[in-house]
Amino acid sequence: MGVSSLKVAWRRDRILDAAIAGDKNWRLCSRVVREVLNEPNSSIPLRYLEKRRDRLHLPITIPTFLKRNPLLFDLYRDRIKPTSEAVPFLRPSPRLTIFLEQERQIRSSCEELVVSKLSKLLMMSKNKAILTEKLLHVKRDFGFPDDILTNVILKFPDRFRLTGEFIELAEWDESLARSVVEERAIAESDRGGISVRPNFKIQLPGGFRLKKEMREWTRDWLELPYVSPYVDTGSLDRASPAMEKRMVAVLHEFLSLAVLRRAAVPTVGKFAEELQLSNAFPNAFSRHAGIFYVSLKGGIKTAVLREAYGSGGEIIDRDPMLKIKDLFVELLEEGHQLWLEQQRMKNKSSIEKRGVISALFLY
Repeated sequence: MGVSSLKVAWRRDRILDAAIAGDKNWRLCSRVVREVLNEPNSSIPLRYLEKRRDRLHLPITIPTFLKRNPLLFDLYRDRIKPTSEAVPFLRPSPRLTIFLEQERQIRSSCEELVVSKLSKLLMMSKNKAILTEKLLHVKRDFGFPDDILTNVILKFPDRFRLTGEFIELAEWDESLARSVVEERAIAESDRGGISVRPNFKIQLPGGFRLKKEMREWTRDWLELPYVSPYVDTGSLDRASPAMEKRMVAVLHEFLSLAVLRRAAVPTVGKFAEELQLSNAFPNAFSRHAGIFYVSLKGGIKTAVLREAYGSGGEIIDRDPMLKIKDLFVELLEEGHQLWLEQQRMKNKSSIEKRGVISALFLY
């Protein structure tokens, strides 16, 4: 049975879909925050931000957004031009400023992690080089800083170099040439004292059943030797099960390097040439439904690494940079509770006012 002829029916995983949907609000708020921070002096006229709502995919007006997220920005009045009238401006609030400093400290402590992630991406690539534009496009997926060119590439000339439009690997690091799957096998071997062969974890959701021919193919395929994403595969037959194993190893490692252990399928596709993936690589995600899940949430296909998530949809394989998201969500939740309290006080005041008016009419 040829690899291309193998089909697995897609089935919704409500738990993983919910995990993706749950990230919608903080991602939206993060976009608005970045928009303000990217302005000169990190401040912007309120009406300018309102005009950018469509680009930010913000479904509510900026004043409504500010009311619901009262701890993100301070509102003040200033002039756009020296001779113009003062208008409302936005700037980071003291609470947001505290978070930004926490983020800076976390990123500083994760510098070596960022260097190793970038090194691994380049080590998996065909010519050990990736277009700068592509890496800038995925910087948030992997936790790379906005100033990655100056703060990572140029800061570590022994690891990376800029060559025209490309970022290249300056030196191969053998200590990084092991995948998550291989590292896990080594750890299990050390714990049990018995050599464990590297292989993928199969984690089918409850009630999911593969057809007999697919179960047999998967069993035989798993018995094949693991093909590391860091080894040269020039001698492998492109249509062979071994090449399929190499492709799955690359996709698995790619998602393992992502902060959320998932990535939009089009994002992975941007690296298809460098990672030597076939044009049909998206089918591998659905073909190996016990390793990956493809969510359709939000109108975009997102590839999720199943083993990284727990039964409740929480990430159990936590990237150290997830702490940034945790702190930001904590800030948003504080603001949300403040907004709810303001709403309760407003409703209480309104009820009391109506009570006073009713009492006056009684007299």
